Amino acid sequence: MESDERAVREVHAAWIEAVNAGDLERLFALMSDDVVFVNPGLAPFGRDGFPARFSSAHRENRIHCISELQEVVVVGGLAHTLCSDSLSVEPRAGGDAMKLAGHRLTVYRKQSDGRWLLARDAHTLAAVEH
Repeated sequence: MESDERAVREVHAAWIEAVNAGDLERLFALMSDDVVFVNPGLAPFGRDGFPARFSSAHRENRIHCISELQEVVVVGGLAHTLCSDSLSVEPRAGGDAMKLAGHRLTVYRKQSDGRWLLARDAHTLAAVEH
C-alpha cells in the first residue's frame, strides 16, 4: 500500500473515532477550511454549519458509527473513499435506538504540509428496520 493511500485510510479511521467520541475539536482538525457536507434532505453546508448539528446530535444521543472502507483511490493531491456505514443512535433520555445505514463518498485533499484533510462528504444514510 502506498504512503498516500495509507494516510487517507488513517484519516478516515481518525474521523470515525472522533465521531464516535463526540470530539468536535478533532473533527475540525481533520477537515479543510472549505469543506462541504451533503446530507439527504438538507442543503449543503460547510464548517460553519457543522458544529451545531454535530453537538446537538451528540448531546441528545449516544452515537456509534461503523464504517467499512470499500474503495480508496488517490490521484495526485486528491483522493476519494467509498464506504459502507452503519450508525446506531440511542436517545440519552431513553427510548428506542434508531439504526441508519448507507454509503458515504468522501473527497480528501492533500495539504502543502503533506496532511490529508476531508474536503467533501456525501452520504446516503437512512433509517433501517431493526
